[in-house]
Amino acid sequence: MGPDSVRIPLVGRAPSVLRDRADLMRRLRTAVDGDGGQIHVLHGMGGCGKTAVAHALFTEAVHDQARIGLWVNASERLSLRAGMLAVAADRGAGPGELAAAHSGQRAAADLVWHHLDRSPEPWLLVIDNADDPAILEEGGWLRTSPRGTVLLTTRYATSRAWRGAVLHPVDVLPTEDAAQVLCDLAPHAGTPAAAEQVAVRLGCLPLALTLAGSYLHHQLLESWSMDEYRARLEDDPIGLIDQGAALDSGRSESRHLVSRTWQLSLDALADQGLPEATTLLRLLSCWSADPLPLAVLAPASLGGTGLLDSARVEPALRGLIDHSLATIVSAPPRADGERPVRCVQVHGVLLDSVASGVNADQRTALVEAAATLLEAVLPAEAGSGGGDGYVALLVPHAAGLLRRVDGGSVEQVVDLAVRLSERIHEIGDYAAALALAQEAAGAAEQALGAEHPLTLSALQRTGRSLFRFGRIAESEDVHSRVLRVREEVLGPDHPDTLESCHGLQQPLFRMGRKDEALAFLRRAADGRRGVLGVDDPNALKSRAMLVEGLAVCGKEEEFDRTSPQTVEDCTRFLGADHPTAMSARHAYAFGVYRFGRALKAEPLARQILADRERIQGVDHPKTLGVLHLLGGVTADLGQWDEAIRFTQRCIDGRERALGAQHPYAIEAYSQLARCLAGAGRSDEARGMAREILPLCERILGPDHLETLHARRILAS
Repeated sequence: MGPDSVRIPLVGRAPSVLRDRADLMRRLRTAVDGDGGQIHVLHGMGGCGKTAVAHALFTEAVHDQARIGLWVNASERLSLRAGMLAVAADRGAGPGELAAAHSGQRAAADLVWHHLDRSPEPWLLVIDNADDPAILEEGGWLRTSPRGTVLLTTRYATSRAWRGAVLHPVDVLPTEDAAQVLCDLAPHAGTPAAAEQVAVRLGCLPLALTLAGSYLHHQLLESWSMDEYRARLEDDPIGLIDQGAALDSGRSESRHLVSRTWQLSLDALADQGLPEATTLLRLLSCWSADPLPLAVLAPASLGGTGLLDSARVEPALRGLIDHSLATIVSAPPRADGERPVRCVQVHGVLLDSVASGVNADQRTALVEAAATLLEAVLPAEAGSGGGDGYVALLVPHAAGLLRRVDGGSVEQVVDLAVRLSERIHEIGDYAAALALAQEAAGAAEQALGAEHPLTLSALQRTGRSLFRFGRIAESEDVHSRVLRVREEVLGPDHPDTLESCHGLQQPLFRMGRKDEALAFLRRAADGRRGVLGVDDPNALKSRAMLVEGLAVCGKEEEFDRTSPQTVEDCTRFLGADHPTAMSARHAYAFGVYRFGRALKAEPLARQILADRERIQGVDHPKTLGVLHLLGGVTADLGQWDEAIRFTQRCIDGRERALGAQHPYAIEAYSQLARCLAGAGRSDEARGMAREILPLCERILGPDHLETLHARRILAS
């Protein structure tokens, strides 16, 4: 049986206004206005609005361009055949011809195109939902004609059937246009800003936006705002989104449900002999919607998890890509010298949909495999393989695992997140390190308890990143709490307890509690050396920090006696380019300067700047710290222009990385005011001192050295 009509698009609710498709519509109009004879293919993932674009073009062609519009549903072999024969009838095929085609006495596709080629009116033929190119090829249905234009919609991104066709990718909407779709459908549900937040949560996917807007518009007993809808999405996103389909004229076909639209593609892949594509997509749903480095899915590693045979990983991934369920993207390099990282990316709503259909037993195995795959590509420490940008790409996926984890894999996932947070901290991305550590601490405390070693490790990481963020009091509080628990549970000499001593001394120094801080630092350095050995990296890290602590506390004799040996040991046991070895040299240069030996400190500081820039990059927070040091050293030597240049570079970098009100940035501003004054630029110096003095008093404290410097400049 054929369709009721080929002159009317049999589609769901068409948008009243087509958002952000102006360029695409312009290209398609040009094609239809021309001589015809072309095939145009709209391809993209399910729910991205391909049919909406085709419907808009169809409507314009019929009403504005006086063309015959013909619409065929190609989702199944029978509907395609019936629809195309109905097109032949519309274009003049007689009953006898159609009967011959139906009985197999005449090639059906030849009959259709015979009459399309001889149509007295120009036409636009839309072949919608052509997600199985094979049925188009087998029947010879896809051809060109000088009398019209063919427009085809499909999820299949690449196919031999599209050879010679003009391809048009259709993606999700930009955020502003996505928000406007919600406002079009539910104008009284909230502000454009609230709609934008909902749109971002829905990944700007047109199908999800349409269903959400329909739900908000049709509510009778409740009247949610955009903000309330967004909050409810966190409980059951896919179930809530799909409720919009039932309210929208009762349409609940698979293609109009977020929870089912992807399954059509997965079913097609299974029919093509790729059931592994479903397993791979379920694995991907354990992570986040951010780009995932392809190396994570290395066939050897994935085969080792037992989820997929290693030989089937590549075909499964290619199947997902061909059906627009995944895309390959290149993550840009974070620093000079790094290469772009090839990644696979899947839409967030699709991942939520797939994850919601995974039962508890399957989820545990998938999460364990996902954690194992991330662990396999995480370098053990900085400089041991993998660029900074590569490591940073793993962070959202570790966070995704923390949200999906349940049951016995909690410890594995939390441990992974803690180690990754430490690596990201070393890179200098303190915001990402803090967010991941806090999420790991929350997941660990809920699943394992407040005194579990992994909970304490995650909190320890949180305290360290809080310190670097300038949230000194919060850092001290977290470190103190962890230290108390570790002393009670593990004892005073346990390596984890000594780690807490090392962490606590940093905020204590910043808070001016120098004696306490130095006592904890000595305890960490001596204890780690005794328990772990002279060559242990953590013992050496505490000794390197002690070099700086001695300088800050004015212990010149002990500094001169012990610091050179510390620098030598760090370099010998770890290598000159190791972060701890650089920190030891940096601390030594700082101490030499602090004790009034600027002439000796200058070459030391210049060398460590060159080392930091070469190994960690010009924008790394530790590199910026050397610039601050060199600004002070050159100022003491009367090299005012260079001192100003070093300090200004430090300020620019710290403002970008940490913000203008971070204690480190404020200290650099105060130093710049002193340099300007020394250079004879008195008005500039006083202006800067006047601007920063309130910040110095509020953030650094009224008695801080830099606060006193700012007051002195104003007084002079």
